[in-house]
Amino acid sequence: FLSQTITGNFASVIHGLNANHLTDQVIQRSKRMILDTLGVGLLGTSTEVCHKVTQYSKIYSSDISSTIWGHLDFRLPPLYAAFVNGVAVHSMDFDDTWHPATHPSGAVLPAVIALSEAFPQKKKISGLDLLLAFNVGIEVQGRLLRFSSEARNIPKR
Repeated sequence: FLSQTITGNFASVIHGLNANHLTDQVIQRSKRMILDTLGVGLLGTSTEVCHKVTQYSKIYSSDISSTIWGHLDFRLPPLYAAFVNGVAVHSMDFDDTWHPATHPSGAVLPAVIALSEAFPQKKKISGLDLLLAFNVGIEVQGRLLRFSSEARNIPKR
């Protein structure tokens, strides 16, 4: 019955995706989006807002940790690493954009990288798995945007 609902259908599509669904064009565009997001994120680590969230987040720790971009000696639990790195990406407001207004890579890539670092060494994911996770995140964000009634109220450019 779950697959007969919008949410169930959405979950079935996402669950059914695998690396074979990534075309060469999708892989190339994804790599470009990732490179752009990493560049903007590294630039964003020098902003005041990024410094503030980094300082705030120093109170959190765990046995599982992920890298804070631009800080080789500072790690945080994956949730907070994704938050700090996401703020870095968005802080310059140069990250990629879809219309209506959303910045897909800045929300997805920091979470995917933080989670991928949290896997035990013997279960590390491949680059293709990382690209798949990134694209699933982009797909989820795009579909949620299409489902959103608020997105329809954004003026066209």
